[in-house]
Amino acid sequence: MHLPLRSSRSVLFAGSVVVAAVAVTSCSTTASSPAASLTSTTSKAGTTLIPATVTLALSWTPNTDYTGVYVANAKGYFAEQGITVKVLPYGSTAPETLISRGLADFGFTYQAGLVYARAAGGDLVSVFAPDQKGTYAIGVKADRTDITSPKNLDGKTYAGFGTPDEGPELKSIIQHAGGKGIFKTVTLNTSAYEALYTGQVDFTIPVVTWEGVEARLVGKPIKTFAFTDYGFPDQYSVLIASSRKYLVANPDLAKRFLAALTKGYAFAADNSAAAAQIVITTNPGVFSNPQLVIDSQALLVSGGYLKNAQGGVGTQDSNEWEKYGLFLYSNGLLADGSGTKLVTEPDWSTYYTNAYLPASNP
Repeated sequence: MHLPLRSSRSVLFAGSVVVAAVAVTSCSTTASSPAASLTSTTSKAGTTLIPATVTLALSWTPNTDYTGVYVANAKGYFAEQGITVKVLPYGSTAPETLISRGLADFGFTYQAGLVYARAAGGDLVSVFAPDQKGTYAIGVKADRTDITSPKNLDGKTYAGFGTPDEGPELKSIIQHAGGKGIFKTVTLNTSAYEALYTGQVDFTIPVVTWEGVEARLVGKPIKTFAFTDYGFPDQYSVLIASSRKYLVANPDLAKRFLAALTKGYAFAADNSAAAAQIVITTNPGVFSNPQLVIDSQALLVSGGYLKNAQGGVGTQDSNEWEKYGLFLYSNGLLADGSGTKLVTEPDWSTYYTNAYLPASNP
Protein backbone atom coordinates (compact mmCIF):
# COMPACT_ATOMS: atom_id res chain seq x y z
CA MET A 1 0.00 0.00 0.00
CA HIS A 2 1.24 3.45 -0.84
CA LEU A 3 -0.62 6.56 0.21
CA PRO A 4 -0.19 9.54 -2.12
CA LEU A 5 2.10 12.43 -1.44
CA ARG A 6 0.42 15.57 -0.24
CA SER A 7 0.55 17.81 -3.29
CA SER A 8 1.71 20.82 -1.32
CA ARG A 9 2.61 22.85 -4.32
CA SER A 10 1.15 25.88 -6.03
CA VAL A 11 -1.59 25.85 -8.65
CA LEU A 12 1.00 27.73 -10.69
CA PHE A 13 2.54 24.35 -11.49
CA ALA A 14 -0.57 22.19 -11.68
CA GLY A 15 -0.54 20.33 -14.98
CA SER A 16 2.97 21.48 -15.88
CA VAL A 17 4.69 18.11 -15.57
CA VAL A 18 5.53 17.97 -19.29
CA VAL A 19 7.25 21.36 -19.10
CA ALA A 20 9.09 20.25 -15.97
CA ALA A 21 10.30 17.09 -17.66
CA VAL A 22 12.04 19.18 -20.27
CA ALA A 23 13.43 21.66 -17.76
CA VAL A 24 14.94 19.26 -15.28
CA THR A 25 17.07 17.53 -17.87
CA SER A 26 19.36 20.53 -17.55
CA CYS A 27 19.94 19.47 -13.96
CA SER A 28 21.00 16.03 -15.07
CA THR A 29 24.69 16.01 -15.92
CA THR A 30 24.97 15.57 -19.69
CA ALA A 31 27.74 14.49 -22.03
CA SER A 32 29.03 18.04 -22.24
CA SER A 33 29.53 18.36 -18.52
CA PRO A 34 32.73 17.44 -16.63
CA ALA A 35 31.41 14.40 -14.78
CA ALA A 36 30.04 12.59 -17.81
CA SER A 37 33.38 12.65 -19.62
CA LEU A 38 35.38 11.30 -16.69
CA THR A 39 37.02 7.92 -16.73
CA SER A 40 38.29 8.64 -13.25
CA THR A 41 38.69 11.66 -11.04
CA THR A 42 40.64 12.56 -7.97
CA SER A 43 39.16 14.12 -4.89
CA LYS A 44 40.81 17.01 -3.08
CA ALA A 45 42.01 14.45 -0.54
CA GLY A 46 43.82 12.60 -3.33
CA THR A 47 41.45 9.63 -3.41
CA THR A 48 40.64 8.18 -6.82
CA LEU A 49 36.90 8.25 -7.41
CA ILE A 50 35.13 5.87 -9.76
CA PRO A 51 32.60 7.79 -11.90
CA ALA A 52 29.02 6.79 -11.24
CA THR A 53 25.47 7.79 -12.08
CA VAL A 54 22.96 8.47 -9.31
CA THR A 55 19.23 8.72 -9.98
CA LEU A 56 17.14 11.19 -7.99
CA ALA A 57 13.33 11.28 -8.14
CA LEU A 58 11.48 14.57 -7.64
CA SER A 59 8.20 14.65 -5.71
CA TRP A 60 6.77 17.64 -7.58
CA THR A 61 7.68 20.18 -10.24
CA PRO A 62 10.73 22.48 -9.85
CA ASN A 63 10.69 24.63 -6.73
CA THR A 64 12.94 25.73 -3.88
CA ASP A 65 12.77 22.36 -2.13
CA TYR A 66 15.32 21.29 -4.74
CA THR A 67 17.58 24.35 -4.68
CA GLY A 68 20.52 22.43 -3.22
CA VAL A 69 20.35 19.89 -6.05
CA TYR A 70 20.39 22.55 -8.75
CA VAL A 71 23.22 24.39 -6.99
CA ALA A 72 25.32 21.23 -6.53
CA ASN A 73 24.98 20.47 -10.21
CA ALA A 74 25.59 24.02 -11.48
CA LYS A 75 28.62 24.62 -9.28
CA GLY A 76 30.22 21.28 -10.05
CA TYR A 77 29.87 19.71 -6.61
CA PHE A 78 28.56 16.46 -8.09
CA ALA A 79 31.33 16.50 -10.69
CA GLU A 80 33.90 16.88 -7.91
CA GLN A 81 32.62 13.60 -6.53
CA GLY A 82 32.71 11.89 -9.94
CA ILE A 83 28.93 11.73 -9.99
CA THR A 84 26.50 12.18 -12.84
CA VAL A 85 23.01 12.92 -11.47
CA LYS A 86 20.04 11.74 -13.49
CA VAL A 87 16.92 13.56 -12.30
CA LEU A 88 13.64 11.68 -12.61
CA PRO A 89 10.91 14.32 -12.97
CA TYR A 90 7.66 14.10 -11.08
CA GLY A 91 5.28 11.58 -12.58
CA SER A 92 2.45 9.23 -11.74
CA THR A 93 4.64 6.89 -9.66
CA ALA A 94 5.52 8.22 -6.22
CA PRO A 95 9.22 8.55 -5.31
CA GLU A 96 8.75 6.14 -2.38
CA THR A 97 7.66 3.45 -4.82
CA LEU A 98 10.53 4.15 -7.22
CA ILE A 99 13.05 3.94 -4.39
CA SER A 100 11.60 0.78 -2.86
CA ARG A 101 11.60 -0.96 -6.23
CA GLY A 102 15.16 0.06 -7.02
CA LEU A 103 14.09 2.36 -9.87
CA ALA A 104 15.56 5.42 -8.16
CA ASP A 105 18.58 5.61 -5.88
CA PHE A 106 17.30 8.64 -3.97
CA GLY A 107 14.09 10.63 -3.97
CA PHE A 108 12.24 13.49 -2.36
CA THR A 109 9.48 12.75 0.10
CA TYR A 110 8.06 14.08 3.38
CA GLN A 111 7.96 12.55 6.84
CA ALA A 112 4.43 11.19 6.89
CA GLY A 113 4.71 9.89 3.32
CA LEU A 114 7.89 7.99 4.13
CA VAL A 115 6.39 6.60 7.34
CA TYR A 116 3.27 5.33 5.59
CA ALA A 117 5.29 3.60 2.89
CA ARG A 118 7.87 2.18 5.30
CA ALA A 119 5.21 0.88 7.70
CA ALA A 120 3.57 -0.87 4.76
CA GLY A 121 6.81 -2.70 3.99
CA GLY A 122 8.62 -0.29 1.70
CA ASP A 123 12.42 -0.32 1.75
CA LEU A 124 12.95 3.32 2.69
CA VAL A 125 15.20 5.34 4.96
CA SER A 126 15.53 9.10 5.15
CA VAL A 127 19.11 10.33 4.66
CA PHE A 128 18.82 14.11 4.33
CA ALA A 129 16.49 16.86 5.56
CA PRO A 130 16.65 19.92 3.28
CA ASP A 131 14.43 21.82 5.74
CA GLN A 132 15.29 21.60 9.41
CA LYS A 133 11.74 22.43 10.47
CA GLY A 134 8.30 22.05 8.99
CA THR A 135 6.97 24.45 6.37
CA TYR A 136 3.29 23.52 6.69
CA ALA A 137 0.77 25.81 8.36
CA ILE A 138 -2.96 26.47 8.46
CA GLY A 139 -3.74 29.20 5.94
CA VAL A 140 -6.75 31.51 5.64
CA LYS A 141 -7.34 34.63 3.58
CA ALA A 142 -5.67 37.59 5.23
CA ASP A 143 -8.89 39.62 5.26
CA ARG A 144 -10.84 37.04 7.30
CA THR A 145 -11.35 39.11 10.45
CA ASP A 146 -13.61 36.36 11.81
CA ILE A 147 -10.66 33.93 11.95
CA THR A 148 -8.00 35.07 14.40
CA SER A 149 -7.14 31.65 15.83
CA PRO A 150 -7.50 28.00 14.79
CA LYS A 151 -10.37 27.77 17.29
CA ASN A 152 -12.42 29.88 14.87
CA LEU A 153 -12.23 27.10 12.26
CA ASP A 154 -14.99 25.08 13.91
CA GLY A 155 -17.81 24.67 11.41
CA LYS A 156 -15.68 25.96 8.53
CA THR A 157 -14.70 24.17 5.30
CA TYR A 158 -11.20 22.79 4.84
CA ALA A 159 -9.74 22.16 1.37
CA GLY A 160 -7.54 19.10 1.73
CA PHE A 161 -5.21 16.77 -0.13
CA GLY A 162 -6.49 13.34 0.81
CA THR A 163 -3.74 12.22 3.18
CA PRO A 164 -4.87 10.53 6.40
CA ASP A 165 -2.85 12.76 8.75
CA GLU A 166 -4.63 16.00 7.80
CA GLY A 167 -7.85 15.48 9.76
CA PRO A 168 -6.27 14.34 13.03
CA GLU A 169 -3.61 17.05 13.00
CA LEU A 170 -6.12 19.82 12.30
CA LYS A 171 -8.45 18.50 14.99
CA SER A 172 -5.59 18.46 17.48
CA ILE A 173 -4.53 22.00 16.63
CA ILE A 174 -8.04 23.42 16.75
CA GLN A 175 -8.76 21.73 20.07
CA HIS A 176 -5.48 22.97 21.52
CA ALA A 177 -6.51 26.50 20.51
CA GLY A 178 -9.80 26.11 22.38
CA GLY A 179 -12.14 24.83 19.66
CA LYS A 180 -13.97 21.55 19.22
CA GLY A 181 -12.13 20.39 16.13
CA ILE A 182 -15.26 19.94 14.04
CA PHE A 183 -15.06 21.06 10.40
CA LYS A 184 -16.05 20.02 6.89
CA THR A 185 -13.45 18.61 4.50
CA VAL A 186 -13.40 18.68 0.70
CA THR A 187 -10.48 17.04 -1.11
CA LEU A 188 -9.19 19.32 -3.87
CA ASN A 189 -5.42 18.64 -4.02
CA THR A 190 -3.59 21.58 -5.66
CA SER A 191 -6.93 23.21 -6.47
CA ALA A 192 -7.22 23.85 -2.73
CA TYR A 193 -5.13 26.99 -3.05
CA GLU A 194 -7.25 28.53 -5.79
CA ALA A 195 -10.39 27.62 -3.83
CA LEU A 196 -8.96 29.46 -0.83
CA TYR A 197 -7.98 32.51 -2.89
CA THR A 198 -11.49 32.75 -4.37
CA GLY A 199 -13.26 32.20 -1.06
CA GLN A 200 -14.86 28.87 -1.95
CA VAL A 201 -13.32 27.30 1.17
CA ASP A 202 -12.24 28.74 4.51
CA PHE A 203 -8.84 27.20 5.10
CA THR A 204 -6.20 24.83 3.79
CA ILE A 205 -2.61 23.76 4.52
CA PRO A 206 -0.10 25.71 2.42
CA VAL A 207 3.65 25.53 2.40
CA VAL A 208 4.45 28.93 3.90
CA THR A 209 7.70 29.20 1.93
CA TRP A 210 5.90 28.68 -1.39
CA GLU A 211 2.13 29.14 -1.44
CA GLY A 212 2.39 31.75 1.29
CA VAL A 213 4.85 33.70 -0.84
CA GLU A 214 2.90 33.21 -4.05
CA ALA A 215 -0.36 34.41 -2.49
CA ARG A 216 1.27 37.70 -1.58
CA LEU A 217 2.80 38.11 -5.03
CA VAL A 218 -0.54 37.59 -6.80
CA GLY A 219 -2.28 40.06 -4.50
CA LYS A 220 -4.24 37.47 -2.52
CA PRO A 221 -2.34 37.35 0.78
CA ILE A 222 -3.03 34.72 3.39
CA LYS A 223 -2.35 34.62 7.10
CA THR A 224 -1.04 31.46 8.64
CA PHE A 225 -1.08 29.63 11.96
CA ALA A 226 2.02 27.53 12.60
CA PHE A 227 1.25 24.00 13.83
CA THR A 228 3.91 24.19 16.52
CA ASP A 229 2.31 27.28 18.06
CA TYR A 230 -0.62 25.13 19.07
CA GLY A 231 0.96 22.14 20.77
CA PHE A 232 1.56 20.08 17.64
CA PRO A 233 4.92 18.35 17.10
CA ASP A 234 7.12 19.62 14.31
CA GLN A 235 7.60 17.46 11.24
CA TYR A 236 9.91 17.19 8.27
CA SER A 237 7.92 18.50 5.33
CA VAL A 238 10.81 17.75 2.94
CA LEU A 239 13.15 14.77 3.09
CA ILE A 240 15.46 12.89 0.76
CA ALA A 241 15.27 9.12 1.09
CA SER A 242 17.06 6.06 -0.21
CA SER A 243 16.67 2.34 0.40
CA ARG A 244 18.54 0.16 2.87
CA LYS A 245 19.46 -2.13 0.00
CA TYR A 246 21.08 0.70 -1.96
CA LEU A 247 22.90 2.17 1.05
CA VAL A 248 24.33 -1.17 2.09
CA ALA A 249 25.49 -1.91 -1.46
CA ASN A 250 26.83 1.60 -2.17
CA PRO A 251 27.95 3.24 1.10
CA ASP A 252 30.82 5.22 -0.44
CA LEU A 253 28.76 6.45 -3.37
CA ALA A 254 25.93 7.48 -1.05
CA LYS A 255 28.39 9.49 1.05
CA ARG A 256 29.83 11.16 -2.05
CA PHE A 257 26.37 12.07 -3.30
CA LEU A 258 25.32 13.50 0.06
CA ALA A 259 28.61 15.35 0.42
CA ALA A 260 27.88 17.18 -2.83
CA LEU A 261 24.28 17.73 -1.80
CA THR A 262 25.38 19.10 1.57
CA LYS A 263 27.60 21.63 -0.19
CA GLY A 264 24.70 22.59 -2.45
CA TYR A 265 22.26 23.25 0.38
CA ALA A 266 24.94 24.99 2.47
CA PHE A 267 25.62 27.35 -0.43
CA ALA A 268 21.88 27.98 -0.79
CA ALA A 269 21.65 28.77 2.92
CA ASP A 270 24.47 31.30 2.70
CA ASN A 271 23.78 32.77 -0.75
CA SER A 272 20.05 33.17 -1.15
CA ALA A 273 19.93 35.39 -4.25
CA ALA A 274 22.64 33.48 -6.13
CA ALA A 275 21.02 30.13 -5.34
CA ALA A 276 17.60 31.36 -6.46
CA GLN A 277 19.06 32.51 -9.75
CA ILE A 278 20.53 29.05 -10.30
CA VAL A 279 17.06 27.52 -9.80
CA ILE A 280 15.60 29.94 -12.35
CA THR A 281 18.40 29.46 -14.87
CA THR A 282 18.30 25.67 -14.54
CA ASN A 283 14.56 25.63 -15.29
CA PRO A 284 14.02 28.09 -18.16
CA GLY A 285 10.40 28.93 -18.87
CA VAL A 286 9.04 27.07 -15.84
CA PHE A 287 8.41 30.02 -13.53
CA SER A 288 5.94 32.58 -14.85
CA ASN A 289 7.03 34.87 -12.02
CA PRO A 290 10.70 34.28 -11.09
CA GLN A 291 10.24 36.55 -8.07
CA LEU A 292 8.44 33.64 -6.44
CA VAL A 293 11.69 31.66 -6.47
CA ILE A 294 13.72 34.61 -5.22
CA ASP A 295 11.36 35.41 -2.35
CA SER A 296 10.82 31.76 -1.45
CA GLN A 297 14.54 31.09 -1.16
CA ALA A 298 14.99 34.29 0.86
CA LEU A 299 12.30 33.16 3.31
CA LEU A 300 13.87 29.73 3.66
CA VAL A 301 17.09 31.46 4.68
CA SER A 302 15.70 34.27 6.85
CA GLY A 303 13.19 31.94 8.51
CA GLY A 304 15.91 29.58 9.68
CA TYR A 305 14.62 26.60 7.74
CA LEU A 306 17.85 25.44 6.16
CA LYS A 307 20.33 25.22 9.04
CA ASN A 308 20.25 23.46 12.39
CA ALA A 309 21.23 25.16 15.64
CA GLN A 310 24.89 24.30 15.03
CA GLY A 311 24.89 25.70 11.50
CA GLY A 312 24.75 22.38 9.70
CA VAL A 313 22.43 21.33 6.88
CA GLY A 314 20.63 18.09 6.11
CA THR A 315 20.71 16.58 9.60
CA GLN A 316 17.73 14.90 11.26
CA ASP A 317 16.76 14.94 14.91
CA SER A 318 15.51 11.97 16.92
CA ASN A 319 12.97 14.08 18.84
CA GLU A 320 11.27 15.22 15.66
CA TRP A 321 11.05 11.67 14.37
CA GLU A 322 9.80 10.26 17.66
CA LYS A 323 7.21 12.91 18.51
CA TYR A 324 5.62 13.17 15.09
CA GLY A 325 5.94 9.43 14.56
CA LEU A 326 4.10 8.84 17.82
CA PHE A 327 1.30 11.13 16.63
CA LEU A 328 0.88 9.08 13.45
CA TYR A 329 1.00 5.78 15.34
CA SER A 330 -1.26 6.77 18.24
CA ASN A 331 -3.90 8.03 15.81
CA GLY A 332 -4.03 4.65 14.10
CA LEU A 333 -2.72 5.99 10.81
CA LEU A 334 -0.08 3.32 10.21
CA ALA A 335 -0.82 0.00 8.53
CA ASP A 336 1.24 -2.87 7.20
CA GLY A 337 1.25 -4.13 3.63
CA SER A 338 -2.04 -5.97 4.11
CA GLY A 339 -3.79 -2.89 5.46
CA THR A 340 -3.76 -4.07 9.09
CA LYS A 341 -3.12 -1.28 11.58
CA LEU A 342 0.17 -1.51 13.42
CA VAL A 343 -0.18 -2.57 17.05
CA THR A 344 3.44 -1.85 17.99
CA GLU A 345 5.03 1.56 17.63
CA PRO A 346 7.88 1.45 15.10
CA ASP A 347 11.50 1.97 16.05
CA TRP A 348 11.89 5.44 14.58
CA SER A 349 15.68 5.25 14.67
CA THR A 350 15.46 2.81 11.76
CA TYR A 351 13.46 5.26 9.65
CA TYR A 352 16.27 7.77 9.24
CA THR A 353 20.05 8.09 9.46
CA ASN A 354 22.67 10.84 9.54
CA ALA A 355 25.45 8.32 9.00
CA TYR A 356 26.06 9.19 5.35
CA LEU A 357 26.45 12.92 5.88
CA PRO A 358 29.94 14.47 5.92
CA ALA A 359 31.62 14.26 9.33
CA SER A 360 32.46 17.96 9.05
CA ASN A 361 28.79 18.91 8.83
CA PRO A 362 27.58 20.00 12.33
